[in-house]
Amino acid sequence: MELRRLLLLALICLRAPRLASAQQPDEATVIVKGSTRIAETDDNYVCATIDWWPPEKCNYNQCPWGQASILNLDLDHPFLAQAIQAFDHLRIRLGGSLQDRVVYDVGTESPCSPFTNVSNALFGFSVGCLGMDRWDKLNDLFERTGAIVTFGVNALYGRYNVRRSIWAGKWNSTNAYDFVKYTISKGYPVGSWEFGNELSGHGIGAKVDAKLYGKDVIEFKSILRQLYKAPLSQPLLLAPGGFFDQQWYSQLLETSGHGVVNALSHHVYNLGGGNDVHLIRKILDPKYLDRAEDTYRDMQLTIQRHGTWASAWVSESGGVFNNGGQLVSNTFINSIWYLDQLGMASKYNTKVFCRQTLIGGNYGLLDTQTFLPNPDYYSALLWHRLMGNGVLSVDINAPRQIRAYAHCRKQQQGITILLINLSNTTGYNVTLQNDINVSLGKRPDLEKRSSFTHRLRKAVSWLGRKPASNTRRREEYHLTTKDGDLQSKTMLLNGAPLELGDAGSIPAMDPVLVAVDLPVQLAPTSIAFVVLPKFEAKACS
Repeated sequence: MELRRLLLLALICLRAPRLASAQQPDEATVIVKGSTRIAETDDNYVCATIDWWPPEKCNYNQCPWGQASILNLDLDHPFLAQAIQAFDHLRIRLGGSLQDRVVYDVGTESPCSPFTNVSNALFGFSVGCLGMDRWDKLNDLFERTGAIVTFGVNALYGRYNVRRSIWAGKWNSTNAYDFVKYTISKGYPVGSWEFGNELSGHGIGAKVDAKLYGKDVIEFKSILRQLYKAPLSQPLLLAPGGFFDQQWYSQLLETSGHGVVNALSHHVYNLGGGNDVHLIRKILDPKYLDRAEDTYRDMQLTIQRHGTWASAWVSESGGVFNNGGQLVSNTFINSIWYLDQLGMASKYNTKVFCRQTLIGGNYGLLDTQTFLPNPDYYSALLWHRLMGNGVLSVDINAPRQIRAYAHCRKQQQGITILLINLSNTTGYNVTLQNDINVSLGKRPDLEKRSSFTHRLRKAVSWLGRKPASNTRRREEYHLTTKDGDLQSKTMLLNGAPLELGDAGSIPAMDPVLVAVDLPVQLAPTSIAFVVLPKFEAKACS
């Protein structure tokens, strides 16, 4: 076994110079300021969605949803349960565009029918129905896997279309009341309820005035307080689950008032549509990625000025709207966008970040047909396991192609640093420093670092049977793509492909141990999680 690990590490050491053959690695420095936290996330920051779209949902001559909706997903597929369980309480948000077209089959007299194509209807589909037998089966899955549930409620029920996308009229709460009451009677632990989907601002397909929306949110909050008897059992109320519009969101908070909306939720699709031929270029462009920061910053300011009792959630984010980008959203390249967004949003006190989707469309963490994990699944799992809720400030002395985020380590001493290299030609030797500008170790001579024999000698020392001191070592998780193909569906962890084991078991995701006195060797277009167990950070103690 020891020989096998040594040979594997030798392969990793060989890999970086091959990928960066165009030029020698450049130097970079990342300084982590561990004295104070700049933000905090929820312990279950990583979240994934299950949507309502039926198989007939198509865009750009593609129909990638298959049997992956809330109403038809194979809940007994063994890969599905194991994929959820690996997170040890994955937050799952049930919702999407069609949630405002859903009737709950409890206390209703009409037949419970699925969505069907209707050309002149909202989003091109009829009203659909969630049967309570299906709701029971969904909750059986959630109970077996330890999932934390967020459910999106129909906020258009009872309203009417005035003209174009404008909807008016009071929300009819009777169906939602009966559904929540049924859910409580069955003991299903819904952790949060979200009111509506993409009805804010200009809306997507439909929009509702912020003042009217705020009054209806007050009514829904009253229902939750009435039905959940014990104060400690009160779930969170999220709204509006739409695209951020500062004026609209501010008005919602002012109208609904103190303590009604627990979390302002918004959606992020900052890369464009699924037919955009420039998706990869955008993902690798630091200036383009930085544009999303304005949204997170403005959301934080809106809460500080108008609703300090609320927090910020990203309740849906697929990067690419209209089903995701084929051979982009489900390949290695997308992990660069995804992890960068997780890091960026966390700096602005975003508590939860829900990925569209767990399964379904081109942007699923799991493949819609095979249920096999796509690269972003493993990226999400590593974040969930390694990045704690305390967010630390970093300074980066490097070109803009280097992205860096630091958090307190998940439930253990130390910190975890996420490094992303956007350059597809240049590797970097990244020196890590603490917040008093002291290097964590001496930097070896550049000529020696580029020598394979020197690197192999170092590899042997990392994995020796009796290491001199584990306190002088760090853990590294390097994510690269197979054969240098950025659109590969195979992700490599420290040079080895991540593949399911027997019966769909999630593979072990073990780090390599590296002496802290070496720089992190970051290959072109690669990602690395670096865990420093002995990093002294007062903010993490």
